[in-house]
Amino acid sequence: MPDEGDLGWKISLPCTRAEARMLSEDSLFMASSDTVPTIVTREVDESQPDEWAIDVYFEARPDAAMLENIATLAPDSSGKPTLSQLGDEDWLVKSQQGLEPLRAGRFHIHTFDSPPHEDPAITNIRIDAGQAFGTGHHETTSGCLETLDHLRRHGKRYNNIIDVGTGTGLLAFAAHHLWPTAKIMASDIDQTAVDVSVENAATNRVPVGNKRGAVRFLMSNGLDHPAIQRRAPYDLIIANILAMPLIALASQISAAAQPGTILILAGLLEHQKDEVVAAYARAGFRVSNVRQENQWPCLTLTKTRKYGWVRKPRRIKSPLASDYFGEC
Repeated sequence: MPDEGDLGWKISLPCTRAEARMLSEDSLFMASSDTVPTIVTREVDESQPDEWAIDVYFEARPDAAMLENIATLAPDSSGKPTLSQLGDEDWLVKSQQGLEPLRAGRFHIHTFDSPPHEDPAITNIRIDAGQAFGTGHHETTSGCLETLDHLRRHGKRYNNIIDVGTGTGLLAFAAHHLWPTAKIMASDIDQTAVDVSVENAATNRVPVGNKRGAVRFLMSNGLDHPAIQRRAPYDLIIANILAMPLIALASQISAAAQPGTILILAGLLEHQKDEVVAAYARAGFRVSNVRQENQWPCLTLTKTRKYGWVRKPRRIKSPLASDYFGEC
């Protein structure tokens, strides 16, 4: 019999459909938990379309402060969070079971339990429930897939690509299908995610390695791995994580880019967009497109100048110009 600490735990909370759609994982980062929980929303009853529930899965038993924090995720709910202990099973796999196939652009994302699409014009990618995040079903991931598809349909070509925070490897696989001769780097801060991505690559027959036409997976805290830095600059960078890490990575991402580099950012909520855009504007990027799905924007940006470059004040032809601008 495994020890209680080795079993999973789940908190369930009734919520409305609107609350489920607006939910963000980083709402829990201030809670008193040593591990980041997995959050899943579900429809409770098809006959009651506004009745949804939030299920939050933990490796260790959550404390009272976490229960109070989760209660704030559904302020309109009259119900209270309920805590239950799971059996000796993979709780993350259980939380992802039953996912329906998803269509995003030319991509059909499916699991072992659902068949691939038969249309030869559709690109099938199989991502099974597992120990990493990024099945394509969240608006942030589907938004990235549609953005990548949009770039390819408009004739864009990329030779050196990186997927920062790859999770299951899904976006790296999509980039490989769109630009099969490119070199692609895929990194994650979690070694488990890297291992799962390599397994998923084998499932989807995506070559793994350091050569052109292959994807290289490695563990890295942001872009600080020497191999990532050696391969820079990249002409396409994808980062689907969360708003605060995106802001923190602005200087690293800018250093790995060059003028003309395309950057796809996702994982932020609509109310966080201005802060993220401002951070990347300071790093030399400008927004070229915004794809919005519910409360989740997917930003496409272009690197316009070297990081740290500041435009000098325009010289004014006046005897008093130096009084206002100093020696230009």
